[in-house]
Amino acid sequence: MVFPKLSQWKQIGKLLKKSEKITLLVLFLLTFSSLFFLGFDFYFNNTKEIPAIGGNYVEGIVGQPRFLNPIYGEVADVDRTITGIIFSGLVTYDKNGQIVNDLAESYKISEDGKTYDFVIKSNVLWHDGEKLTTDDIIFTIKTIQNSDYKSPQRVNWIDVDVLKNSDTSITFKLRNSYNSFLENCTIKIIPEHIWKNILPENFTLSAYNLKPIGSGPYKFSSIEQQKTGIIEKINLVSNHKYYNQIPFISEFSFQFFDTKENLIKSANQRIINGFSLASLDNNQALAEKEITQNWSKTEKFSIYSFTLPRYFAVFLNLQKQRILSDDNLRQSLNLATDKKAITQSIENITKSGITEINSPILPDFFGLAEPTAINELNLEQAKSLLDKSGFKESESGERIKQIKKTPAFQFKNYLSSKSKGTEVTELQKCLAKLGFSNDLSNETNGGYGVATENAVTNFQIKYLPSEKPTGEVGKATRAKLNELCTTNPETSQPLKITLTTINQPQLLQTANILKDQWQKIGFAVDINAVELSDLKSIIKERNYDALLYGQALGSLLDLYPFWHSSQIYDPGLNLSEYQNKDVDVLIKDARENLDLSKKQKNLEKLQDIIIKDAPAIFLYSQNYIYWAKDTVQGIQADKIIDPAKRFADVSNWYIKTKRVWK
Repeated sequence: MVFPKLSQWKQIGKLLKKSEKITLLVLFLLTFSSLFFLGFDFYFNNTKEIPAIGGNYVEGIVGQPRFLNPIYGEVADVDRTITGIIFSGLVTYDKNGQIVNDLAESYKISEDGKTYDFVIKSNVLWHDGEKLTTDDIIFTIKTIQNSDYKSPQRVNWIDVDVLKNSDTSITFKLRNSYNSFLENCTIKIIPEHIWKNILPENFTLSAYNLKPIGSGPYKFSSIEQQKTGIIEKINLVSNHKYYNQIPFISEFSFQFFDTKENLIKSANQRIINGFSLASLDNNQALAEKEITQNWSKTEKFSIYSFTLPRYFAVFLNLQKQRILSDDNLRQSLNLATDKKAITQSIENITKSGITEINSPILPDFFGLAEPTAINELNLEQAKSLLDKSGFKESESGERIKQIKKTPAFQFKNYLSSKSKGTEVTELQKCLAKLGFSNDLSNETNGGYGVATENAVTNFQIKYLPSEKPTGEVGKATRAKLNELCTTNPETSQPLKITLTTINQPQLLQTANILKDQWQKIGFAVDINAVELSDLKSIIKERNYDALLYGQALGSLLDLYPFWHSSQIYDPGLNLSEYQNKDVDVLIKDARENLDLSKKQKNLEKLQDIIIKDAPAIFLYSQNYIYWAKDTVQGIQADKIIDPAKRFADVSNWYIKTKRVWK
């Protein structure tokens, strides 16, 4: 068989009828389509989609940046969030909230826990191309330690000596063993060559505070400001010389809003890719719901829920409010608190994952044993404890305690003819009051004369017939005089406290629920809602009866700042002004012991003692909710230490993809 030549194929159109031409064309198209789809299917079955470099991510934030500088920027959430991806620390937090190496290649801790040796990576460059060495680390720590710079981080670095071994090796020496010191080493490092010639008084004024040079996965690109100085946007680009994984997302921007409402509006207008809100009320929750309605799949937002080591509690001031120093009253408040009702109510408002808690150590988060006993809801037992402490229920339902006051004057001394002074004057007044004026014969000058002696004798004959009259004021006579001539005034003490909290929907809702619950046992509550800006001075002065507030714990659990008796004054965070010698010993041992199992046992003992003493009412923990467009992939919601650490794994986030052969 001879295959037709090309010239012969060209003549085929002249040989075929019209119907045959159509049939041939259809067959050709079917064959081509089959081959195309077979090839397409083969390609997709033998390739996989992976992240690709590219894309622009815009994060919406309520507030303004001020210090993109780790020396100062660890205090405000906005600053801490941005510095977290511009700068690097010796160690950092991973996506699970665990401490892992960052600048550090390795580290070693001495057996006594007082020496930390670090070896850092040798391939780290600052964003301006300069090499990062241990000189930069030493400069950062020395700057923090120098009080002239007024760094909020200084308290974490007191009593720490830093020694350079080489450009890549450094040693920290601690005065006391501290097994959570690694958490201090997450502090971000600043470049010595940029900051060394800037005087302390000018540090906060430097342009580098808003145009930073770091060593992290993203580097500063530009800043967009209004003429008034208001910052609208900070733009970053990926650091292509990053020593760890280079981020997939090429451009990362932070856009700033003055209100939550404007942020949500921006999300609805597809301007931002991700955001979070510190607090939500019903209107905000509704606005957020609108974000996900009537949008295409690629435009919708996904909700990510991160677990945090933080909780909300009512801290009872044991020093300021006298009635709260009574164990029975504190226990009664615990027993009258329906935590389940509170968590359900708050969850309905915030939709943010509320979990009831009973302990200051969050055993579920840190993998510790639950407390051996908790204060479960029991109104009858709560009322019984109040009765036991003398607070009786009135017809109105209020509880009042009658307290006898010490009289303004009491006879305390032996009195006779040699006595004189105030006590003798009071004796003469008492005798006159009781009808012995004639015996006194106007002897009321504070001198114990014959007339006073006669009056005392007649007093003894009348009121102490079983005693021999002596005319002198001894023990028995003194007691009778006090009984007849001094009064023990009573005062009514109401069962009432003021509950202070932040003027914020979620906390106000919690406070009002607590007020209603505690009133059921006769505990009256006034709510004092204050602005966040005013709360700092209130906490500093411990000017509250009870404080509804949140506590944030670290990755390496250390209760020293929160419950050690040395921390009852500012800047300590012992908000209940709680003092217990056994607790102090356990806290000290828990923070110094390098044996993890022993540390855990101490913490578990601590929680049982604190729950028993009831210096606080532990209410609930709350997840951190983060919104991101569905086009953004690679976000893994797990444990984070604080909201700013949501970008701990940002290098693995991606928007663009590509296919590669399997």
